[in-house]
Amino acid sequence: MNNHGKVSLTSVNYSNARPITTSPLMVQDLSLRDGHQSLFATRGRTEDMLPIAEMMDDIGFWAIETWGGATFDTMHRFLNEDPWERIRTLKKYIKKTPFSMLLRGQNLVGYRNYADDLARVFVERSAENGIDVFRTFDALNDYRNFDTVVPAIKACGKHFQGCVCYTLTEPRLGGEVYNLKYYLNKAKELVALDADSICIKDMAGLLAPYDAYQLVTALKENVSVPIHLHSHCTSGMAAITQLKAIEAGVDIIDTCLSPYAGRTSHPPVEPVVMMLLGTNRDTGFDVKKLVEINDILEKQVLPKYRHLLSDAKVSITDINVLLHQTPGGMLSNLVGQLRDMDELDKLDKVYSELPRVRKDLGQVPLVTPTSQIVGVQTVNNVLFDKPDEHYSKITDQVKDLCYGLYGKTTKPINVDVLKKALKNYPRGEEPITCRPAEILEPELEKAKEEIKDITDNIDDVLTYALYPTTGKKFLKWKYGKERPPAEVMPKTLEQAKKEEELVAQARKGEAFLRPKKDVPPKGPGLKTFNVFVDGEYFEVGVEPVRGKSAALSTKRSYIQDSGAKLNAPRKTQAGITSQILAPMPGMIIRYEKNVGDKVTSGENVVILEAMKMENAIQATADGTISSVNFTSGDSVKKDDVLCIIENEKH
Repeated sequence: MNNHGKVSLTSVNYSNARPITTSPLMVQDLSLRDGHQSLFATRGRTEDMLPIAEMMDDIGFWAIETWGGATFDTMHRFLNEDPWERIRTLKKYIKKTPFSMLLRGQNLVGYRNYADDLARVFVERSAENGIDVFRTFDALNDYRNFDTVVPAIKACGKHFQGCVCYTLTEPRLGGEVYNLKYYLNKAKELVALDADSICIKDMAGLLAPYDAYQLVTALKENVSVPIHLHSHCTSGMAAITQLKAIEAGVDIIDTCLSPYAGRTSHPPVEPVVMMLLGTNRDTGFDVKKLVEINDILEKQVLPKYRHLLSDAKVSITDINVLLHQTPGGMLSNLVGQLRDMDELDKLDKVYSELPRVRKDLGQVPLVTPTSQIVGVQTVNNVLFDKPDEHYSKITDQVKDLCYGLYGKTTKPINVDVLKKALKNYPRGEEPITCRPAEILEPELEKAKEEIKDITDNIDDVLTYALYPTTGKKFLKWKYGKERPPAEVMPKTLEQAKKEEELVAQARKGEAFLRPKKDVPPKGPGLKTFNVFVDGEYFEVGVEPVRGKSAALSTKRSYIQDSGAKLNAPRKTQAGITSQILAPMPGMIIRYEKNVGDKVTSGENVVILEAMKMENAIQATADGTISSVNFTSGDSVKKDDVLCIIENEKH
C-alpha cells in the first residue's frame, strides 16, 4: 500500500534517464504570490487567501511562496493593505509549511539598489514577521549584490536559496554568452556563498526540455545542494521542461493550483501529482484535497478578479516569447502602457526594438528590474526617437545601469549609449566598477526622521524607505490622516457578480438608460467661458449653487475635456506661455522646480514614474514657472498639463 491508501503501482525508474535522484519530488506552491501576479496583476487580497490557507497547509508542500516580488508594491499602492500584515495573518493559518519570499538581492522588493543598513534591517524584519526561505536573485546575476543580504539571512537562521536567472541570446542553450559553462560557474559561485539550495529561475519560460535535462544533470554532478526549477508557462514548454528536469533528478519544482496556473503563470500541480503517482518520485499529495481547494477558488475567489483577466488572445500560449524573450509581467506592462498612450499599434515595433536595446545595454537577463529598464527604454525609443536622434529620452534607471548602480552587465554596454546616458549624470560621467552599494549613503535613519510625524514603527519605516512616494501615501491611509480612494477598497463577491451581469447584458446589446434630470433655470450668477480643445471651440456656462461664490476653485489652472490636450502656446499679457505636457501616463514623483523658479529650455522640471521607471521631463522654453498643476503621488494621463512656463516679455 502507498500513502494514498491504494494498491501501489510498480515502482517506475525512467528508462531513458539515470536515476540521479530517487527520492520523492518536492513541490513549492506559488499561487499566493507569482500565480496571481502573473495572471491578474498581483491584485489578490489577503482576505481571499484565508479560506484556503489551512487546507493548503495540509497538502505537504515544501514551501508556500507568500511574499516578495510585486506583492509589496501592489499591496500598499493599489489594495490599501499592509504587506507586513499579510505574512503575519497567513502565519496564523499556515503553521506547518515554511513561507518563501522572492528577494531581489540588494534591490530587496524595489527597483533600485538600497543602502546596506536598509538591506540588513529589511531581511531581519522579514524573518521576524515569518519568512523562512529567502529565494534571492540579482537581475544581472552579479552576486556582489548578495554581500549584505546573505549574511543577514544566515544570521537569522533562515534558508538561503540562490538563484541563477536563466536567459538566452540564441534560440536554445548555447552561444558565446549564456551557455552551460556560464550557468555552472554561476551555480558554483552560489555554493561558495553557502547557498542552501539553488534555483534555476526561468522567468520567461525559455528553458527547453532537453536543455533542462542537460542543465540539471550537469548541476547535479557539480554541486551538492538541492536544485530547484522555476519556469513559467508563457511559451508552452514549462510542463514538458519540468518532466525532463524530474528525469534528470531535479529536487524541487514550482507549481500553482490549477485555477492560478497556465498562460504566463506556472504549470498546475495536479497533473504533476497524477503523473508521478506510484513512481519513485511520487509527491505523496492527495489530489482530492487539491480539488477541494480549487473548487473554493473557482466559486468564491476568482469571480472577484475576472475583470483583470485578459480574454483578448485565443491562444493560451505566447510562442512569440521565444523570439522577444519578454517575461509575462513585463509584457503586460508594455501592452498596458501602450494602450494608455493610445499607441498599441506600435507593439510590433516595440518587439523589434527590444532585442537591440537589450544588446545595447549589455545583454542583461530580462527580469525585474532589468526587464522594466529595457522595456520602458524600448517604448521611449519607439515613441520619441527621431530619424537623426536615437535614445532621445533616456530613463533615470538606464542612466543608473550605465553608471554601474545595478552591477556588472553580462556584456559591455554600447559605448555611444553609455556616453549619452552619462552626460551630466549627477554622480559622474565615468562608470563605477565596485560593488554598487559601496557608494550609497545610509538610508534608514533619514527615513525614520522623514515620517516621524506619522509613525515610528520599523516596518512602516521600511515601507516608506522602499517606496517614498506611494509608501507615504499608504501610511497616511493606514493612520487615518487621509481617506483612501474608492478604487483601492475591496469588492464583495456580490458586487463582482453584479458587474458580470451588467457586462453580459451590455454584450447582448441591451441598453441602460439613466433617468433624465430636469434642467434648472439659469440664474443671475451664470458665467460663460470659452473653451478651446484641439482646434474646436466650445462655449460653457458655469453657475454656482446654493449661494456659493461664483469664483472657480480648481486643482488645475486650466479647463480640459477628458484627456484632450490644450492648445499651446497661447499669448498672455505677460508674454508667451509654454506648457509642459505629460508624454505618457504615469505618477508624479516630484517637481524639481516650483512656482516662481526660473528655468531654461531642456532643464529637468518634473520626475514622472511610468511602468515603475522614472523619466525626467524637461522645460520646453526659457522662463518662469507660473503654475504647477499636480503634486507628488498624483496620477496623470498622457498630454495632461504638468506645469506652465511664462516666458520673458517680448
